Amino acid sequence: MGIAQHHRQSSLIGARPRSSASNLRSRLAPARGQLRVRADVNWDAFRPRNSTPPNRATASHAISVPSIAGPVIQTDFLVLGSGIAGLSYALKVAEYGRVAIVTKDFANEGCTQYAQGGVCAVLGKSDSVAEHVRDTMIAGAFLNDIQAVELVCREGPARVLELAQMGAQFTTNMDGSLHLTKEGGHSQRRIVHASDMTGREIERALLATCRAHRNITFYEHHLATDLVVDEFEGMPHCFGVDVLDQQGMAMTRFISLATMLASGGAGQMYPNTTNPHVATGDGIAMAYRASAVVSNMEFIQFHPTALYDPTNTGRTFLITEAVRGEGGHLYNAGGERFMTKYDSLRMELAPRDVVARSIHNELLERNEKHVLLDISHKPADEVLHHFPNIAVKCAELGLDITQDPIPVVPAQHYTCGGVQTGLLGETSVQGLYACGEVACTGLHGANRLASNSLLEGLVFADRAAGPSVAHAEHALRSCGRQLHYAAASARFDGARGATVLSPEVAAWAASARTEMRDTMWRAAGIVRRETELTGAVKSLAALKLEAASALTSNGVSAPLVELLNLATVAEITASSALQRRESRGGHYSQDYPDEVEEQRWPSLVGISGVGTRRHRLAPELAPAVASSKSDVYIGNGVVPIVRSGADGVTAPALASIGEEDMVASDEEGGSVRRGAK
Repeated sequence: MGIAQHHRQSSLIGARPRSSASNLRSRLAPARGQLRVRADVNWDAFRPRNSTPPNRATASHAISVPSIAGPVIQTDFLVLGSGIAGLSYALKVAEYGRVAIVTKDFANEGCTQYAQGGVCAVLGKSDSVAEHVRDTMIAGAFLNDIQAVELVCREGPARVLELAQMGAQFTTNMDGSLHLTKEGGHSQRRIVHASDMTGREIERALLATCRAHRNITFYEHHLATDLVVDEFEGMPHCFGVDVLDQQGMAMTRFISLATMLASGGAGQMYPNTTNPHVATGDGIAMAYRASAVVSNMEFIQFHPTALYDPTNTGRTFLITEAVRGEGGHLYNAGGERFMTKYDSLRMELAPRDVVARSIHNELLERNEKHVLLDISHKPADEVLHHFPNIAVKCAELGLDITQDPIPVVPAQHYTCGGVQTGLLGETSVQGLYACGEVACTGLHGANRLASNSLLEGLVFADRAAGPSVAHAEHALRSCGRQLHYAAASARFDGARGATVLSPEVAAWAASARTEMRDTMWRAAGIVRRETELTGAVKSLAALKLEAASALTSNGVSAPLVELLNLATVAEITASSALQRRESRGGHYSQDYPDEVEEQRWPSLVGISGVGTRRHRLAPELAPAVASSKSDVYIGNGVVPIVRSGADGVTAPALASIGEEDMVASDEEGGSVRRGAK
């Protein structure tokens, strides 16, 4: 069914969706006979070639813009990415129009399928929403947006149960109830999982459902290169994306009424990462170039326990936090259970940033290459039941996890920052939404709580559906001229066309990428120093310019597009880290090792001159980023996005709240609010 126009549209812009697709459908469904194609929309721009215009007098009650043959493909909703966030969103909006899912590899290749531990949900009798909120805030070093945290923790259980109803086969107890495990930073057992292959099972269930939906079309091996943005009433609006077909080596412009960024994080900025090869920060970089605000990029999460395998040259294999949650202990090579020195209360179940830095310090002090994670003291059948995937992988290296300790090291795992959004997934660019790892919703703060990422994707995909439908109707009704221009301006000749790189340019791109990753590990890794960050910002800004020049000279190719995106996101990350003069969560500075209350604000990054006032870098740091056109600031200045809370009062996009601001909750799920500071 296509997007329909009706008289109730104006009341739906910005409305919060109800909790189920059926409720949303009934809310938006118009009465028959009320729908007409408006004369002020230039339908010729969307008419298939060699065809006649649609009959305006007898148009269907469910109107969808016709497709164009050739370099332009039109769709009602466009989704960039095919992980848990993108697929969940696609299923919601597919009830109202055609959906195109653009994904740069096979649809199942992404971070979701590699998620081992599970997805949070307050389902245990002894658990509460308030406890989940508190655990999330503590892990995030109180940089979290309390509104985002509260709504995710409250709405999450319903979204997780939807997955089970869809067919996701989660691990259950003998009585058929969902088995809940525990991970670092959690005070209760609340992790729903499918053994140690949760992400793979969720991806399977979502993909099967999406592929069976008649309104959803997949475009695999298609790489999004840049968003199509135009102004309407003085505000930037997104009308689609330019895409490289990597197999056909051709460029296509996808025109859409609403676009969802769900393209994942930027783990490939680092040489050691649990992220797959597709995680090159494409969505963050494209949104940044389109003038969207990017937030909190200095907060990179390093997972404490990735499998140490010196022969590995690709994605680092993750050893899920659930191994420690089920009783695994960490030892150094001397047999010392070293977490007693760093966090004697929480030990191995301390938040990830604490455990990762502890391991990092042990390796430096003892000049060792890895530490050991041991769960062999647990019953063998229990270990193999919970962690079959890990057992198989370790067996390939000659390790029996029921008898042998597992060699582990920290590795980049998650990008806590991203494209800044409101509580409905909206960005500072109209018609552009973001959810999943590409977004910064305010949930994670300075460090993500284990297994909150899959939950965030589910909740914000659901919350973005209603506003997306409303915006699509608004765009169809009011933005005909901009849609026409977006289609008519799709030209992919010369440097804008697809190209196969020469061996020399391909070799340069690969070498530059390796050098960039080494720079990021050295300067913006687990422990950071101002002098190294200053040098990194300069070199990354120069690399970004080189990559952009190479694209202009050689044409569009995946290696150059990914290099430009990685350099862009790396520069933002290093610049944000350089500006934050404290240590908090995933950002640890050796020069500023303490938390500073005055710095407990989000960092915001945007391109100069896009109409939003921003604070500049501190004068003494300005030379380090002189070649950058970005503004980076940390503080309570202008926050571009405002959010409407449940009480109807608008609040800054990333609210600041301390532990003292949190109030006790009732037994039935809790109530958390901002307190006066």
